[in-house]
Amino acid sequence: MKLRLTPRETSFYDLFAEQADNLVVGANLLTELLGAMGPSAAGERSKIAERMRAAEHVADETTHKIYNTLNSSFITPFDREDIYALASSLDDVMDEMEEAVDLVNLYGVETLPSGVAEQVDTLVRASELTAQAMRKLRGMKDLSEYWIEVNRLENAADQSYRKLLAHLFSGEYDALTVLKLKEVVDSLEAAADAFEHVANTVESIVVKES
Repeated sequence: MKLRLTPRETSFYDLFAEQADNLVVGANLLTELLGAMGPSAAGERSKIAERMRAAEHVADETTHKIYNTLNSSFITPFDREDIYALASSLDDVMDEMEEAVDLVNLYGVETLPSGVAEQVDTLVRASELTAQAMRKLRGMKDLSEYWIEVNRLENAADQSYRKLLAHLFSGEYDALTVLKLKEVVDSLEAAADAFEHVANTVESIVVKES
């Protein structure tokens, strides 16, 4: 692929915003999933899983657009490795959210512990903050509150996760159910961690560029 000797490529900012907007879609689908529990809602959960897979496919396409743009751009708005890291971290969030929904559907999970709602609320808030931050990235200003708040949310997510594990291993559930539910909450926890990785990458970029 030929290198373009053009002014600094700025389409990355639009693509990052596109990635982040799709994370909002994914997080909202998690909220929908919480409202589709119960033995009579298996069909609805299946449809939510299909929509999440479609959102994950869109996320993958956007990530590949970023990689292709990176490979064909001579001058980038900030370090190439940071562009790759940010795109990869954003993609990781969607992968983990999609995995959680897929596991619920594949395992036929009909009820989720109440603590999962706290995990999902955290992911929804983190997605909204990330979408706002990606629109500020071009100016590299007023972003510190973003990464501070996402780090706080991740700490809260860690606490929710530990409480969920204690609940799962309390003896209320049989061993097979524990294994199924733990995989779901593990994926949601990994999504929160991935949001923190996005925020940490943004912080690193801003520090380098300031």
